[in-house]
Amino acid sequence: MNILYIGDIVGRPGRLAVRHFLPGIVKSRRVDLVMANAENIAHGIGATPALVAELRQYGVHLFAMGNHTWRKQEMVDGIDSLQDVARPANYSKSAPGRGRALYGLPDGRQVALISLIGRVYMEPVDCPFVAVERELAALPDSVCAVIVDIHAEATSEKAAMAWRLDGRCTAVVGTHTHVQTADERLLPGKTAFITDVGMCGPYNSILGVKKDLVIDKLITGLPRKWEVADGPVQFNAVLIRTNRNTGRSDAIERIREVAEINAQETG
Repeated sequence: MNILYIGDIVGRPGRLAVRHFLPGIVKSRRVDLVMANAENIAHGIGATPALVAELRQYGVHLFAMGNHTWRKQEMVDGIDSLQDVARPANYSKSAPGRGRALYGLPDGRQVALISLIGRVYMEPVDCPFVAVERELAALPDSVCAVIVDIHAEATSEKAAMAWRLDGRCTAVVGTHTHVQTADERLLPGKTAFITDVGMCGPYNSILGVKKDLVIDKLITGLPRKWEVADGPVQFNAVLIRTNRNTGRSDAIERIREVAEINAQETG
């Protein structure tokens, strides 16, 4: 089974990148299931149910969130009804939504996506290592593959999660820093890992934001309101080839594409 995991989708340019690249990648690489981090799909910060529905139409099956989960009131109000969206499992138990999402395969088995958020240089949250054990223990027997999205700043925290779960899940993918890392690998227990999948969004930008705004803030120290950049778009993802019998991975491949998208294509 081939699972495609798409990195942080940033605003409208990121959504258009998914629309542009995903069909060809699904066809050429025989992708069976598509997952993505969707915490930045609404103007680069947060998400809404309507935009999740848009990406669902483009072919994304499951969505993980992150530290911007609650930025839009529409998501706070609507996440309970979104069965295909997983918000960080180590948020407060009183928060709406759920820490995992399940996708049913034609043979009756299921694939699980677990969302976690890091604690190093991030907002105070519950321990992700405790939360993931709780989520794994609650998975039904029908689950044949488990993907864990660890949305975190520190590379060490992401690596620690991968090593902790080696041999017990299909893949651990890092998100949040928007820069695709070149360390994809299979751990000894056949769990696939990459420190950061990267992002989908403006190519000529700083993490998806207009360059001048970031440069000015770094020079002056004054606050700036971030705006999503325009121009060419990039698409970053990883293809995880899984073994249906063992639930572990056989390979992980980085995917990175860049293209101009014309006005006619944006719709």
